[in-house]
Amino acid sequence: MTPAVKTLEKAGVPFQLDSYAHDPRTPAYGEEAARALGLPADEVYKTLLARLDDGRLVVAIVPVPCQLDLKALARAAGARKASLAEPAEAERATGYVVGGISPLGQRKRLATFLDESARAREAIHVSGGRRGLEIRLAPGDLARLTGAREAPLARR
Repeated sequence: MTPAVKTLEKAGVPFQLDSYAHDPRTPAYGEEAARALGLPADEVYKTLLARLDDGRLVVAIVPVPCQLDLKALARAAGARKASLAEPAEAERATGYVVGGISPLGQRKRLATFLDESARAREAIHVSGGRRGLEIRLAPGDLARLTGAREAPLARR
């Protein structure tokens, strides 16, 4: 099992695993997950890594149909600017491959920010640590386990 699942099991947090057959030709992993699992795209959240102007890497978790507002992320993190991390850098920092980066069980504990829209949901889906694996859990549990701070990060 993935480090994300092991983290949840160790913490005793209730969760549900959903898997699907990943198509390697699909460029939009979150949209693929929502479609394959028959979920509203707003319930599936993507995990993105960004580099702040002070050099820190941070994690942002936003709904799949939205874009990450990099200015809002920088503000939430106390920086002036943010830019998306290069895929290789994200993989090195998290221990996961792009398209399967989970906010849970990452190699390095990074400051994490969860879009405030998650608060209104009973449960959300995030990557389970590999392409084709999603975890359904309560946003409060995700925030607690990752140390995530809520912020308005998503832009339609």
